Amino acid sequence: MKLPLWVAEASDQWACDSLPVMTELGPVAWPPAPIRTERLVLRESEAGDRTALIDLFSSPEVGTYIGGPRPRDELERTVPEVPGRRPGFFVIDLEGTVIGIITFDRRDAERPGPASPDAGEAWLGYLLLPEAWGRGYAAEACVAALGWIVDALPGAPVALCTQTANDRAMRLAAKLGFTEVERFEAYGAEQWFGVWSSVTPSG
Repeated sequence: MKLPLWVAEASDQWACDSLPVMTELGPVAWPPAPIRTERLVLRESEAGDRTALIDLFSSPEVGTYIGGPRPRDELERTVPEVPGRRPGFFVIDLEGTVIGIITFDRRDAERPGPASPDAGEAWLGYLLLPEAWGRGYAAEACVAALGWIVDALPGAPVALCTQTANDRAMRLAAKLGFTEVERFEAYGAEQWFGVWSSVTPSG
């Protein structure tokens, strides 16, 4: 089953600013119990998250390195009542307020990049609202999500792809323990592709 267009486009844009060519994560137990960190909860999406996710995808700041923001009126028409309800799609909840999302997807054969289509990577993506930037929430959420994927898909490598111009994402990739594999040109920008070592990241 193909993902809803708005979910597919968003999840794929987080990695390499590309087209909607990601596929579903695969056979994992879903939904998991909410994942709690020191400050955050990672959980399945709910109907009450819709407005926050529309804010996220329509934000010009968030859209800087993912091909630009989505038009808000388009999102109001296309985002389902319960957005992103699929395996690997977590909302990031801070004291009852949604501040972003984390996703895991599989790479489709059409996707640009150095990995082979059947490499089996789980591709990590994340987006946070601008008001949540600079406080370590992305790192805290990603560490928790990586812990989940290790249990959900044992042995599956985790990949991350971002524009080299995105300094925040590059620093976070290093902090999480992703190792650079290759840099390449796609969509008019230099892209960075890395894989996670599967060693417990420090956060």
